[in-house]
Amino acid sequence: MNPAHAPSLAAALLALAAVLSIARLLHWQHRRDRALPARHGRLAVLLLAQPILAALLYLTLFPPARPTQAGTLTVLTAGAQALPQAPRSAGDIRVALPEAPQGADVEPAPDLATALRRHPQVRRLQVVGAGLEARDRDAARGLPLAFDAAPPPAGLVELEMPAQLAAGNAFAVHGRLAGLPGANVELLDPAGQRLHRAAPEADGRFTLHGAVRTAGLATFSLRVTDAGGRTRETLPLPLRISDSPPPRLLLLAGAPGPELKYLRRWASDAGLALHTRIGAGGGLTLGDAPLAIGADTLRRFDGLLLDERSMASLGAGEWRAIDAAVREGLGVLVRIAGPLSPADRARLRGWGFAVDAGAASATTRLRDADAALAALRGPGSADAPLSTDEPVPALPSLTRRAQSVDAPDAVPLLRDAQERPLLQWRAHGRGRVALTTLTDSFKLVLAGRGERHGGIWSEAIAAIARGAGPAPPPPPWPLWEGERAALCDLAAGAEVVAPDGTRIALPPDPGSGERRCAAFWPARPGWHLLRQGDVETPFAVLPAQAGRAWQAQRRRDATGVLAAQAPASVPAQPGPPRRGPAWPWFLAWLLASALVWTFERRRRAAPAAASA
Repeated sequence: MNPAHAPSLAAALLALAAVLSIARLLHWQHRRDRALPARHGRLAVLLLAQPILAALLYLTLFPPARPTQAGTLTVLTAGAQALPQAPRSAGDIRVALPEAPQGADVEPAPDLATALRRHPQVRRLQVVGAGLEARDRDAARGLPLAFDAAPPPAGLVELEMPAQLAAGNAFAVHGRLAGLPGANVELLDPAGQRLHRAAPEADGRFTLHGAVRTAGLATFSLRVTDAGGRTRETLPLPLRISDSPPPRLLLLAGAPGPELKYLRRWASDAGLALHTRIGAGGGLTLGDAPLAIGADTLRRFDGLLLDERSMASLGAGEWRAIDAAVREGLGVLVRIAGPLSPADRARLRGWGFAVDAGAASATTRLRDADAALAALRGPGSADAPLSTDEPVPALPSLTRRAQSVDAPDAVPLLRDAQERPLLQWRAHGRGRVALTTLTDSFKLVLAGRGERHGGIWSEAIAAIARGAGPAPPPPPWPLWEGERAALCDLAAGAEVVAPDGTRIALPPDPGSGERRCAAFWPARPGWHLLRQGDVETPFAVLPAQAGRAWQAQRRRDATGVLAAQAPASVPAQPGPPRRGPAWPWFLAWLLASALVWTFERRRRAAPAAASA
C-alpha cells in the first residue's frame, strides 16, 4: 500500500466505525423498554461522542503537521571538548560526526550531508572542534558558517616539499613546528642516515636540505625530536626521482674568467650536455666547434646562457632567432657582470626586464649566510652526503651589479640578506628568461661551499630549461590512508593500482564537468599507481597515523577558509512541514474514551436499579 494513502484509508475506517456506533445506539434506543422514561439528553451526548472519539483517534495516528523553524546546526568534530552554552532557539539542532568524542548527548550523523538532509530547515552552521574533514566541506559551502576552533595542535603543522625531482638534484623541505619549544628537526635518507639537522626559528619555521642520486621511488623521512632528544614524530617524505636526460645547454661568453671556469666545471660534474663559445678577442673563440645561431641550431638545445658581452656581439638576425626560439620554449639565462648598452637594455625590455645601465658593483651576502645547509658535496667529491655534525664553512661575501631591475611578474630564485633579488625569471611565450646580477658565485667554491654554488646553478637551470613536453598532472599530495581525495583531469578508463595489486576504477563524476574528477579513498598506505591508458604516474599515500598535527592543522585551516568565505546569511525559505507530536491527541482520546465508558456504565446501571 502506498504510504500516502494511509491517512485516507484510516479516516474511512474510523468514519465507518463511528457510523456503526451511532447505528448501535439508535438501535438500542429503538428497542428500549417503553415503560422507562426516555433520556434524550443522554442519547444525544453518546451520539455526539462517537465522531469526536473517531476524530481524536485519527489525530493520534496522524497528528497535524507543524511548520519547521529555520535554525542553526551545531556540528561536533574531532577535538570538540564542550558544547556551546549559547541559548538555543526552537529550530537549533546538534549533531556529532564520527570523529567527535564519544559520549556527547547529541544526534549522531555519518557525515554533514546526511545531517543537512535530515534537517532541511537549517540555515546556519556552527562547527565545533578541529574542523571539517574533506568529505564534509563541499556540503558546507553556501551556508553561513561559524567556526569554534579547538586549541591549535602541537607538532609539525606545515610542510612543503617537491613531489618529483630529476636524479642528481638537490631539494629543500620547508615546514613549521608549533607548541614544541626547544625541538629539532632532522632529514633522514631512505637508509635512515641523517642528512641534515636544524633548529626551528622563533616562529617555528625550518628548512632542511638534501639531494637525490639515482632514479626511482624513494621515501625519505622527517624526524621531530623534543628538547630532551626524544622522538616526537616521524613523517615519511615520498619522492619520485626521474631519470630524465640532462638539459642541453649552449653557453655564449664574451671573455673567459673565473666565474665562467667554475660554471663550466659544475656543468661537467653535473653531467649536463654543454656546448661553449667563448670570445678571446681579435676575432678568436675558445671552446667547442662554432655553431651558427639560427632556428635549427637552437632547437637542439634546452637552455642558452649569455653574458652582457656575448649579448652585445649578437647580430640582429641572431637575436631574432633567439627571441623566436624562446617563444617556442627555449630557456635563456643572462648573466650581467658589466654595464649594458642601450640596445641590450632594449632587448631585455622586450623580454619584460626594465634594467638601467649600471655603473658600479656592490658587496652582498646571501640571505641564508648563517644557515647550516646539507646537500650534495662539491663537484668531484664522493657520493656520501654531507653530515651536519661536521663544521660548515660560512658563506663568503659576494659581489653584485648595483643595477635596478624592474620586472613585477618575475619569480625570484635567489635573494641576498636584504631581500634584494639576485636571480629571477619570468615567462616569455612558451619559454622562460632569467636574469642574474651576481658576478662572482665562484667564491662559494673557493670558500668550501661548493654545494651551495651547485645548488644555485642547478635551481637556475631547472627553472628555465625547456620542458620535455606536457605530462599528466600528478595526484594531489599529501594523501592519507582512509581520507577522501579528488583526482582530476582523468582519461577514460583511468584506474588506481594499490600496493597489493588491487585495481580501483575511477569513473569521473558527471558534476565535475570538463575537470573530470573522481573521488578516491585509499585503503592502505604506500606507493600507488595512477594508470591512464599507457601513462602510469606513481603517487604515495601516507599512513593514517602519520602527521596527526599536520592533518589537524589542515582541517583547521580549511574550515577557517570556509568560514571566511561563507555568506553572512541565506534567504529564509519555508521548509517542509514536520509531523507534530501525537501524545496530546492520544491523551485527549484516552480521557474522552474513559468519560464515555463511565457515562455508558451509569446508563446501564440506572435501568437495572429501576427494574429492581
